[in-house]
Amino acid sequence: MPSKSLKSVWAFLNVALLASGAVLIAFSVIWRTPDVVRNFLISNLDLTAGLVLGIMFLVTWLISIAGILQQNHVTVGLVATNWALIMDAIGVMIIGTMVWVYTLQPTKNFLGEWEATSSVTRQSIQDTLKCCGYRNSTEFGIIGGFCSDDDFAASQVGCSTIILPKADYTLNNVFSVIYGFMAVIICFFLATVSLVYQRKEEERFRKIDEKRGGRGFV
Repeated sequence: MPSKSLKSVWAFLNVALLASGAVLIAFSVIWRTPDVVRNFLISNLDLTAGLVLGIMFLVTWLISIAGILQQNHVTVGLVATNWALIMDAIGVMIIGTMVWVYTLQPTKNFLGEWEATSSVTRQSIQDTLKCCGYRNSTEFGIIGGFCSDDDFAASQVGCSTIILPKADYTLNNVFSVIYGFMAVIICFFLATVSLVYQRKEEERFRKIDEKRGGRGFV
């Protein structure tokens, strides 16, 4: 039988994968709630990618449960788990790298988003953050609400002054957490490989023992 310590490590990592999937799904759903600044920083595409990755983790977890419950000499479920983990790792690298690349030119990237955002949303961001325009009031600024007139708007800071530090903090944390899931995936992959190897070794010795008439190796 596989050692108890290996089984314990495998079970811990199995729960860690489940928790990782649950966290991804939870934040992907919660962060869809209306919040004008957060919705500007994190797009629906980002949230959908997180949701898909979370679902992939849960599917892998279900495959792993099916695999561990199979008879000891059957390893196809655990092998399938490792193939699923490889797909999870690819997903983590793609999504994490997409977010990381976006943080390399935040001023340019968020200027494009600011320009593409509706006037209503821009004014709502201005009212929330108490700022006018992107870098200044003349750069796609909206006169109204907090930025009540041209003279007042010109005296206020641009919204990028507030948005960029928030974006840097938020997006750096997002891709760091996503890359952090790779540690769970790699460790779970290695634990599953070890479990498959031990099961195969046990089955090999069982067959040898049968040929010897069940007398064992002593």
